Amino acid sequence: MRLSALYRYPLKSARGETLQQISLDKLGLEGDRRWMLVDEASGRFLTQRAVARMSQLSALWNDQGGLTLEASGFNALDVPLPASDAPLRGVTIWQDTLRVPDAGDEAGEWVSRFIGKPTRLVHVPLERARTTAAGYGKDDDQVAFADGFPLLLIGQASLEDLSSRVGRPLEMLRFRPNLVIEGSAAFAEDGWKRIRIGEVEFRLVKSCSRCILTTIDPQTGERSADREPLATLQKYRAREDGAMFGQNLVNDTAGRLQVGMAVTVLE
Repeated sequence: MRLSALYRYPLKSARGETLQQISLDKLGLEGDRRWMLVDEASGRFLTQRAVARMSQLSALWNDQGGLTLEASGFNALDVPLPASDAPLRGVTIWQDTLRVPDAGDEAGEWVSRFIGKPTRLVHVPLERARTTAAGYGKDDDQVAFADGFPLLLIGQASLEDLSSRVGRPLEMLRFRPNLVIEGSAAFAEDGWKRIRIGEVEFRLVKSCSRCILTTIDPQTGERSADREPLATLQKYRAREDGAMFGQNLVNDTAGRLQVGMAVTVLE
């Protein structure tokens, strides 16, 4: 088995970046979902679930930790990493509330025009990161702005199995994984507990329950009229807490990943 693809999503629910190699830190892939859009009034997080056109927003990570925001019809905007004394904003992501640095008014005006209502752009530094969902993993496992865990893995054969049942090829980016594994049987990842890629070890902590976001075409931002592939997942991958596709995981060590690296199941 080998690592066949790497994806990073610098801004939660915006377009992903395809990578050939990447370093990992305590929060998963370096720069992954360290930025987020929130409603200015409530501080509640925004995603494609409610704002499908976020699929058309590009946010490219730079080596200093900042972003370049790009979208059709908008001038690109470089957003620097907030200074250590930047104003903090109270935000809510699912059941978590935290205070994180705000990216400033220029970025706020840009994303407000794109979203169509008052919106702010915020960043989470390591020292303000959340802990992962209770009952899974270890007490000191942390996550940035990903839904619940720092990393998501999907087997290429699992996507091919789902595509065959839906009756058309499905884009991997529809499911927003970080790591794609080639050479395993369909849904083999469901049975893994620990793996090693290169020199980095990972714990698989929870299956990923899928939502309406999977019905949004990552290229066009349009929702599928037939609710696919979620409708098919609900028929043959339904569990008590949802339709499962992919595995959430935590890296136990830092290090570097590169496409093509061997994958070993440790447990």
